[in-house]
Amino acid sequence: MSVAVETFGFFMAALGLLMLGVTLPNSYWRVSTVHGNVITTNTIFENLWYSCATDSMGVYNCWEFPSMLALSGYIQACRALMITAILLGFLGLFLSIVGLRCTNIGSMVLSRKAKLAATAGALHMLAGVCGMVAISWYAFNITRDFFDPLYAGTKYELGPALYLGWSASLISILGGICLCSASCCGPDEDPAASPRLPYKASTSVAPLSASGEEGDSSFGKYGKNAYV
Repeated sequence: MSVAVETFGFFMAALGLLMLGVTLPNSYWRVSTVHGNVITTNTIFENLWYSCATDSMGVYNCWEFPSMLALSGYIQACRALMITAILLGFLGLFLSIVGLRCTNIGSMVLSRKAKLAATAGALHMLAGVCGMVAISWYAFNITRDFFDPLYAGTKYELGPALYLGWSASLISILGGICLCSASCCGPDEDPAASPRLPYKASTSVAPLSASGEEGDSSFGKYGKNAYV
């Protein structure tokens, strides 16, 4: 059963890493809102790297953020957290491939494989936490500006990339928990590596009865002429 849980956790962690990799370059982290606007001529959507504007004809123009130092502090932090999450996910994926009990790389014992799987699970959970913090922090700034009546800039709404990132973070955390739980429950005993006790035949002899069996054995010591 633990092997199935471990395999399930591996695939969940790999799926979460893939979704985090899709979330990072996605253009729709935040989208300009139409709330309170009578006539909307263009729509603005942004992510961590660039901002784009599209008009009613479908023509859009994008420009990258000119300087990293000129950006807001939370955008820089979200960049660092998302990149860290993806790097941790790749490292955890590599360790989980080596640590799975259904793989045979280097002929490692099960106890060492369990440690590698537990380490990979911890890395995947940490990657999910980093992605969750980055996306939640970005969403918090969007909602804060949206509900601030004194904010004079462009107000945005949550983009679909944030929901994808939340799902990816939860899946990565779930995969890490499955890997850790499968390795911490104790690996199944390896029959090839288990010590075998040497077989020793029993040398004890059943005692003879005092009456019947002893008489029969005594009778066999004499010839037939002794009773004639």
